[in-house]
Amino acid sequence: MHDVNLLDSQPPAVLPDSQPLDAEAERRVRAYRLERVRQSLAQSDLAAAVLFDPVNIRYATGSRNMQVWTMHNLCRYVFVAADGPVVLFELPNCFHLAKGLETVDELRPPRSWDYLVVGQRAEEMARAWAEDIAELMRRHGGGSRRIAIDRADWHAGAALTALGYELANGQAVMERARLIKSQDEIDGMTHALRVCEAAMYAMRSNVRPGVREDEALAELLRVSTIYGGEYPETRLLASGPRTNPWFQETSDRVMESGDLLSFDTDLIGPGGWYADISRSWCVSDVRPSDEQRRLFDLAREQLEHNMALLRPGMSFREMTEKSWPVPDAYKANRYADIAHGVGLGVEYPLIYYPEDYDLFGYDGHFEAGMMACIESYIGAEDGREGVKLEQPVLITEQGPQLLSRYPFDEALAQ
Repeated sequence: MHDVNLLDSQPPAVLPDSQPLDAEAERRVRAYRLERVRQSLAQSDLAAAVLFDPVNIRYATGSRNMQVWTMHNLCRYVFVAADGPVVLFELPNCFHLAKGLETVDELRPPRSWDYLVVGQRAEEMARAWAEDIAELMRRHGGGSRRIAIDRADWHAGAALTALGYELANGQAVMERARLIKSQDEIDGMTHALRVCEAAMYAMRSNVRPGVREDEALAELLRVSTIYGGEYPETRLLASGPRTNPWFQETSDRVMESGDLLSFDTDLIGPGGWYADISRSWCVSDVRPSDEQRRLFDLAREQLEHNMALLRPGMSFREMTEKSWPVPDAYKANRYADIAHGVGLGVEYPLIYYPEDYDLFGYDGHFEAGMMACIESYIGAEDGREGVKLEQPVLITEQGPQLLSRYPFDEALAQ
């Protein structure tokens, strides 16, 4: 067990210079999002959606309840009619959490067929659940038997299918709905990023030789939480040789003088917005090595080249084809994607490297009002360290608008 070593219990020196959305702006966001969901349903000739993913429930209704826990327990869901009511099936004793939400027309207790909850009665409970949904479809589905589900398991699908319903991909419906952001949503994301950056400044002031990786991460989370941040989606903060290859989660490694510290914030910030920024820092005031600076220069070049490509009307395939060519020495350790959508999490689309396009890639077009994160990771397959950089941007008619204001490490950028 480690001795407790609090880095700095004082408020951060750099405070967010923006404010969270007020009640009226939040109401406009809820109305905009629900209308987007209904439009997406209508475009796919679907009468309704049943949403289990807590992020999708939040998008459609503005309600949240134990977001992480309900990600892996199918016990809370919402029925959204394309032309009809929104019925939230909320956990018992939690109806008060949706109080005042004009997006929710009715509250009901949920049914669960999760083994934890009902044991061997799963199929029985799934049939009862399907009957509930069928009753709503008969009343509000306009005679249609087409319904979208975002995330469930085979019990739910089998039960609804047995009642004669045609199931569609609800996640596709929701990704399309979440694609274009309103001005209020842009303002909400901007505030979440300012909070994230304040947390990054606080973490940076405490990064020094002798500090553990997990202590540094704790400072990032502490300050984010102070200003309304909710939870981290990952623990991607590593130092020294643990920066290569990437995707090594935070450990108790003690940082040494001259190490690189690379991290991806991956913070669900105020309002549920995904504050997604990556930076690499040199630990202590020693001059970075030539190799560290070279890695940084390549990562920044990749980032800026790919960001400059973004414009409305550009196809996903075209961005792949015109993306920065990764030198051979770094291809094996390339990042998972060139860019991805961002909003309440990592969102559609994912833009793949040319080497991966045939296996995973799909086409589409960027539009004004989309948000995206441009990714870069540079680390040789046999190298000691790697540099991770990432920038969130808004796509406008004039091109990409950078949303992050946090600077790059001055020592590495010289």
